[in-house]
Amino acid sequence: MNDREFQAVNIAVVTVSDSRTAEDDRSGDTLVERLQVAGHVLADRAIIKDDQAIIAAKFRDWSNNPKIEVILSTGGTGVTGRDVTPEALAEVADKDIPGFGEIFRMLSYQKIKTSTIQSRAAAAVVNGTYVFVLPGSPGACKDAWDDILVHQLDIRFKPCNFVELMPRLQEHL
Repeated sequence: MNDREFQAVNIAVVTVSDSRTAEDDRSGDTLVERLQVAGHVLADRAIIKDDQAIIAAKFRDWSNNPKIEVILSTGGTGVTGRDVTPEALAEVADKDIPGFGEIFRMLSYQKIKTSTIQSRAAAAVVNGTYVFVLPGSPGACKDAWDDILVHQLDIRFKPCNFVELMPRLQEHL
């Protein structure tokens, strides 16, 4: 940490599931609780179906909203036929952030060993908005937040973090 003042980030949370409801969305609840405890703002929240077009549309819609700076998605990152969140992200991504998935799987390996290879956690920049797609379990959401995102979404984290880069994400435009 450093002498910078904390800067709250506006974060939207989407759960991708054919079966979850607001009453039993434990993964979404985990992310919302953690981001709020860290001092960030919940900008929006949704539960949507495992459908690539619907997921891509949500990423597009939220990335076009100037009040949303980060999107956290949970669910749909496995290898079954209905798991299409990474494909939806690839459809709309301007820049991939491969290190996120690599670090997530490295950390996950310490807990679930080789089962981590079934996760296709990923991240990208979409229209100047960070998008992180996480597995649909509360444990995976906890690990991604506690071990990676809480630091990278804190402008005080050194040597560098995602927040300090936000003003430059659309330099190409």
